Amino acid sequence: MTHLLLGAVLLGNLGVTEQVPVMLAPPTQVRFDSVDYINILRWTPTTNSTSLQYYVQWKIYGEPQWLDVDGCQGIQKHQCDLSGVTSDPREWYYARLHASSPPSNKSAWALSPRFSPRWDTKISAPLLRLNATEQGIVVRVKPPKLLVRKMHSSLLYKIYLTHTSGEEEVLELGCCSNKLTLKKLNSKAKYCLQAQTMIPQQAKSSARSSVKCITTL
Repeated sequence: MTHLLLGAVLLGNLGVTEQVPVMLAPPTQVRFDSVDYINILRWTPTTNSTSLQYYVQWKIYGEPQWLDVDGCQGIQKHQCDLSGVTSDPREWYYARLHASSPPSNKSAWALSPRFSPRWDTKISAPLLRLNATEQGIVVRVKPPKLLVRKMHSSLLYKIYLTHTSGEEEVLELGCCSNKLTLKKLNSKAKYCLQAQTMIPQQAKSSARSSVKCITTL
């Protein structure tokens, strides 16, 4: 016993201490940010350290196995594109990640909420192109991105026309047309328009586009 105590004292005098690994705090606010079926996982770091690395995994809801996300292992940015592995709109998904500080410290896993591409993605607002002619105002709507059109065979567009009186009129474009001519308008008058993409099957819509105004001939 005396020898053991003496050894401990000597080690203490020599400054020999055991290194206890420090547990990193996990990332917070882990969530999917999905627009037009581009599914980006984002998170907030709990420290400003630039040396932290992140490791991201995903799985289908109900499946036991977590899978690594290619291209998102040991990354230092605070987002990861999971569009390729979460592309089936019929499925629900989870993602998780942990932080690591080389050589050996790492955090616990941080889990995202359950995510559905079909229900959780936001549809971006359409773009409007206006042209004043002798017949009236020709309105063209730029269709959504190809991925949205692939997911939804029938899209509708609502056109919001603000008259010179301030009254708003709502018009509709069918799924097979993206052009509309507005007639019987006052000449030399300013009209303002917005557009909105509608997905009838899901009772879902985009936000309105930015306001565009034009003066008739």
